[in-house]
Formats: sequence, C-alpha cells, structure tokens
Amino acid sequence: MESNKILSMESRAPALKVQDWVRGEALASFQPGKLYILEFCGTACRPCVEAMRDLIELQEAYKDRGVEVVAVAAHEGAASADEARSKLEAWLAKFPELNFPVGFDDTGAMDTLWMEPSFSIVIPRVFVIDRDGSIAFIGHPDELHDVLPQLLDGTWRTSAQAEAAESERIAKDEPKARKHELNKPIRDKFYAAWEIGDWKTALAAVEEGIALDPNDPDWRESHVVLLHHGMRDIESCLAVLWQFVREAIDRGDEYWLRAAMIQASDPEIGCANLPSAERFAMGKELSERILALDLAQCNLPASLLFPEVARYYYAIGNKDRAVELIELALKSLDWHGAKERLQLDLLQTLANYKGETVCYGDVCVVPRTNISSGATPKAELENPAERGALE
Repeated sequence: MESNKILSMESRAPALKVQDWVRGEALASFQPGKLYILEFCGTACRPCVEAMRDLIELQEAYKDRGVEVVAVAAHEGAASADEARSKLEAWLAKFPELNFPVGFDDTGAMDTLWMEPSFSIVIPRVFVIDRDGSIAFIGHPDELHDVLPQLLDGTWRTSAQAEAAESERIAKDEPKARKHELNKPIRDKFYAAWEIGDWKTALAAVEEGIALDPNDPDWRESHVVLLHHGMRDIESCLAVLWQFVREAIDRGDEYWLRAAMIQASDPEIGCANLPSAERFAMGKELSERILALDLAQCNLPASLLFPEVARYYYAIGNKDRAVELIELALKSLDWHGAKERLQLDLLQTLANYKGETVCYGDVCVVPRTNISSGATPKAELENPAERGALE
C-alpha cells in the first residue's frame, strides 16, 4: 500500500459508496457542520451487537449536538447479495430501538475506500468524520465514550493525546493488515470450503495458513474448530488441541493461552465433545499458566482472562475458586475503564456460580437456571423495568 493512500487522522473522508440502505434515510454524502460516526459492522461479528447498542445510546445522547451515526455492513458472507441482505435484515431485528441509518455493500467499494487504507481488518470499526469533512478518529466503538466530548468541543484533533493514539494505532494495525493481506486468499479458500462442507480443501487451507504464519494463534484455533465442529474427527482434534495447549503454555502469550482455554473449556464454542478428563487436564495446565502471568505486562486484562479460568474451576466443581476469580475480574474493570455491559456479564456469571442474587453498585442480577456449565448469558436484571437503560 502506497503511503499517499493511507487513511488516517486529518485525511479527507472518502466517499460513501453504499450499495443499498436497509434502514433509515439514505445518506449520499457527509454534510458540512455535522459530526458523523461511521461504523463498519457485520451479522457474524459478536462484538458488533454490543457496539450497535452503544451507538444507539450515543445517537440518542448526542442527537441535539449535530452527531449523526451511520452503520455499514460490508463483510457479509453469503451465496448472493440477496441472501446477504436478508441476513442483515434479520440481524437488525435485534435492535428495535435503532435510530440511525444502516447501509449494505457487497461490492467491496467501502472496504477499498475505508477499511484497507486505514489498516483496519476487524469489525466493529468506527471512523469519526469531523464537521469540516476530515477524519478525526479511527478505532473501536468502545473508545468513543472518552473521545467524543473532546471531538465535540474541538480539542481532540490538536491534542497530543490524539496524535499519540493515532501513531499507536498505525504502529499496531499496519503489520497486522499486511499479514492479513497475505493470509486473505487462504482465508477465503477456507471459508468457501467450510460453507459447502469440503473438509479436505478446508484442512489444506488451514495447513497452508499455519505454514505461512506459525505465530498466528487464529490458524491454530481454526484447525481445532475444523476438526471438532466440521470434520467431527474427535481423535485428531484431541491431538491437535493438546499441541495447541502445549505451545500456548510454552509461549506464555496471553492471546494463545486464552484461545486454547476457550477451546478446552467453553461448552458452546469449544470442544465439548472431547473426553472431559482430557479437557480438564488441559484446563488445569492452562489455568496455572494464565494465573502465573504478570498482568501488568499483559495486553489482555484480568476481566478477559479470569472468566475463562473460572469456567474451568466451576466445571470441575471448585465453585469457591470460580467465584473468587470472577470477583477479581470485576475488581479489575475499574483499572481498565470497562463498560457497564461487561460488568453485567460478569455479574451474571457470578450470580450463576453463587446461585444467588448479586449486586454491583445499584445494579443487581439474579441467577439463571438451565444453563450449560460455565455459560455466561446476558445479564438478567432483578428489576425487569430497568432493562431498557442497560441492554
């Protein structure tokens, strides 16, 4: 990618090349004098659900200050544009309170104009277009709560904080984007093969990806998922997952450890069909390594690492230890500026583990029943009338 094509803070906002608008009024271009928040979202993106709800709240809170939120789904995997649009329509039904327009594009134009030049490879992703038509911010929707007040009073773009944040973003995202570009043809082959159940081709793609980038835990996790959920080859899955676990422990990398722990212990997206004795043995080794990490040096906070370990302890019957770890995860939220919904998820898990109502400040949740071991469903508030403000 040539340097003159890089999209960053102070760049002029590219055009909106949206194929179709499925919600709200069509937006042809960004109007001077308004501050736009453009989000890239997708139906297969679990964090996008929370991001959409957050943006709904932001639009309501700042609608009188010239803020306009707009979302675009440009990463829908489907056999046809009509099928992709139908998936998007069904997904948007989750947000009856939706208060901003949502566009659909499967031509690749929005990726080419926005995501690729900014080194953006994951969604949700937001771009803030300032009142003069310049890019003022690129990042995760979670960061908007801290940045938006400064954007609105005009102090953000000239601040040292903004310059440092943008430099850090590019330094982190550029190498990932270049690696993603190398991996993309292989990923495309893998997903296409998965869609039609061509497991031989999917496996060949995974092996090619691992050979290309042996330091990428995503390919190792894809290998495990393919063997377990796709090929249903339990024997091979067990061997590959043990290899993944041991390498994660040897590396001591928090991303590897968390990914391996999820596959070993998560009853919904992990390898639940493997023998429990094997999964518990993996969980024991991974838990010990995770708990030995120096969290001050980690890129992942305790609020993301400890719930995975707590799930293991809960599954083996050590509920006291599971409760202790969730409580530690809750305490760590203040250190990382975590948001209310993550607190609710952790509170729900704590209530489930303790089997009683638990409270955090003014918010209380009740335990859920009939859940799989260690599952963390959305928080159920003790007073259902309060849900509208918290979900």
